[in-house]
Amino acid sequence: MKSITINGSQRESVGKKATKALRNAGQVPCVLYGGDEPVHFSAPELAFSKLVYTPNAHTVVIAMENGTSFNAIMQDIQFHPVSDRILHVDFYKLYEDKEIMMEIPVHIIGTSKGVLNGGVLQRNQRKLRIKAIPANLPDFIEVDITPLKIGSKMYITELENSDYKFLHPDNTVVCQVRRSRASIAEFEGEDEDELEEGAEGAEGAEATAEGAETPAEGQE
Repeated sequence: MKSITINGSQRESVGKKATKALRNAGQVPCVLYGGDEPVHFSAPELAFSKLVYTPNAHTVVIAMENGTSFNAIMQDIQFHPVSDRILHVDFYKLYEDKEIMMEIPVHIIGTSKGVLNGGVLQRNQRKLRIKAIPANLPDFIEVDITPLKIGSKMYITELENSDYKFLHPDNTVVCQVRRSRASIAEFEGEDEDELEEGAEGAEGAEATAEGAETPAEGQE
């Protein structure tokens, strides 16, 4: 998985006044968990643009001014309810031999047979939560929809991988191809025509049968 470097500065004070002063200076207060003690630091708000405003998943290298660095993932982020500015970010430290949980984006590839026949692709899950050691974290989870026909579903069990585990029930639908409204109307219209033709044929058969059973006037 690709990594983004964020340059941080150790925070000596973690009070409300100090936090407010950091935000006024364009800095974001952050906390790194997962070690012996939490590490409080701050980083420029612009440094988070490639990490936050993207559909892709990344790990993070937190490079401190004193020369130390930490491998981590973003665990939580808080935004201002009005301005949407980043208020606070929590990170979790990574260990090479320790599994972590992370949401990974789903990438669709291929062309569905059902879509070519007029169906509509519905993406039920745009991200999937997995558990793996850091070295096995994928950039994305690839889903080939080529074999999907109209009415077919792609279940998470079809995406099993030895490098990571999915943290979803086995009956989770990742995507499916549904019949479009236009094709439903066309399909129903065809059925009604067939039913009408069948009814007319039945009426004709009944009339023929009645004619055969009724003797001619001259034969009575």
